[in-house]
Amino acid sequence: MDDGPTGNLLSGTGGSTRSLRATLKQDLIRRHGMEIRSSNPVLSQKFWSNLTGTDRMTIDGSLRKIGYLLGLTVLSAFVSAVLALSTGDAMVITAMMGIGFMGGLVLALIVMFARPQNPAALMSLYAIFEGMAIGAMSIMYEAVYDGIILQAAFGTVGITATMYVMYQSRILRPTPTFNKVVFGLVISIMFLYLTSFFLRMFTGFDVPFLHSSGPIGIAVTAFILVVAALTLISDFGFIESGSKYGAPKNMEWYAAFGILLSLVWIYIETLRLLAKLQAFRD
Repeated sequence: MDDGPTGNLLSGTGGSTRSLRATLKQDLIRRHGMEIRSSNPVLSQKFWSNLTGTDRMTIDGSLRKIGYLLGLTVLSAFVSAVLALSTGDAMVITAMMGIGFMGGLVLALIVMFARPQNPAALMSLYAIFEGMAIGAMSIMYEAVYDGIILQAAFGTVGITATMYVMYQSRILRPTPTFNKVVFGLVISIMFLYLTSFFLRMFTGFDVPFLHSSGPIGIAVTAFILVVAALTLISDFGFIESGSKYGAPKNMEWYAAFGILLSLVWIYIETLRLLAKLQAFRD
């Protein structure tokens, strides 16, 4: 089977990194109908500028790293939830949630902008911080809405499975246009959340409908949840394309990190949507 220009470049020692990256991109568009690009900021195309080393990305390797980061997040969330239940202090639980989210945000920004060649330690710390935040947040919701944690967990699994089936059956494909649209929506939503956070902190004002439990507020959260779910399509495409076309081995960590970001976001939005639905019914 002909490996084409990409295979020759990846297996050889000649050629510049720039020509390697350009040829990889062109060959991927020609043969696979998509760019190595993701709507997830962590998996953006700029990471392909670090095509170094001889070991290459595989699907199995990516899955192992996804399992590791996800397991670490769940373990951290469990410990955080137990601590939150044992204290029973709303201020302590809120502090745990704030520290977790802020620590996770700082670490995510470091990963995205510093692009370390060996990001395992930073990503492990992110999983721990994010798990602490999720555990505390889940207990706060559970205290008001009985059983919501399990509902959100099963909802996250169901959404992830649905996205995977839609990806495998080619119902949804991470084409360049798809990724650009989803990426734009992700950035817009993140900007909206940050604006809401700072407005609430300094003025006490809330962005209309973002946190309300009325019909429009429910629709807004449902839309955000759909966008969060769609990022998985881009993530799946990144893993498949990176494995197929010989991306560097360390990209397995970035792929796993991107998946973790998507899953955490889906869980949080599912939790929020379920809470709004129950509040609306009450």
